[in-house]
Amino acid sequence: MNNPKDNRLIDGLAVKKRIILDVKAYADQHPDMPRLVSILIGDVPEASVYVRNQARGAHQAGMPFEQVSWPSDITQDACKSKLLALNEDTTVLGIILQRPVPSHINVRSLQSAIHPLKDVEGMSPASIGNIVYSDVALAPCTAAASVVLIKETGLPMEGLEVVMIGHSEIVGKPAAMMLMAEGCTVTVCHHMTRSVAMHSRRADVVVVAVGKAHLIGSDMIKPGAVVIDIGINQIDTPDGTKIVGDVDTDAVIEIAGWITPVPGGVGPVTVAILMRNAMVAHQRQMAAGWL
Repeated sequence: MNNPKDNRLIDGLAVKKRIILDVKAYADQHPDMPRLVSILIGDVPEASVYVRNQARGAHQAGMPFEQVSWPSDITQDACKSKLLALNEDTTVLGIILQRPVPSHINVRSLQSAIHPLKDVEGMSPASIGNIVYSDVALAPCTAAASVVLIKETGLPMEGLEVVMIGHSEIVGKPAAMMLMAEGCTVTVCHHMTRSVAMHSRRADVVVVAVGKAHLIGSDMIKPGAVVIDIGINQIDTPDGTKIVGDVDTDAVIEIAGWITPVPGGVGPVTVAILMRNAMVAHQRQMAAGWL
């Protein structure tokens, strides 16, 4: 863990590299590692960048990776049958279900069909439920990445006042549970919160996952606080489109002690956590006698 430093961008790429190297060292000791299977249902251009990043991360970590595409008109039952077959296939280490899916597909039902020991994304109801009991080894990747990045500041987690802005099932809620497991005091804000700024201004750590560009300004952050920006938003500028977070980084960096940039912050670490989850899945599958 680093010593605390003031006023800096947290380098997600460096954190990713460190995690990937750990996974690579493990993978090198297990040359017969089963493969990760990434599933795309239909033509989803917005998911292609995630698939490329995951494939690159898997290559760096020494994890076999296969991308498969299912037709957009595939039925719910056919999807479930294919997933159950992948559960039974010992040459498959983990299953990654890319989102979004076609409108006629119930993604939550499909996540439930993935066996918890192959749920490397940490998205199944069983995996998310385990977090309540502080079993966070196979947690949702983005939520886990936010915890790793807070730890990167070197601040002791116990007793930190954290405000989580956003309460989605796959990021906000599990991140809040994981932070409580670390000993943090967590307040969760959402669209019905009367004054988000009232909460965020007293926080040692603000984690934002809403999907609204530059929602958080400098007037909403306590001096010296940690700001973890999970948002990814595309905006139009005179120079073309630009990817920005939920935080106005240029303004907030003057106030915050630490802040994650967008891009280059949470995103790279999320990919690294996926590979770390795959390593944990391999360990647990071996312990269960599957491999």
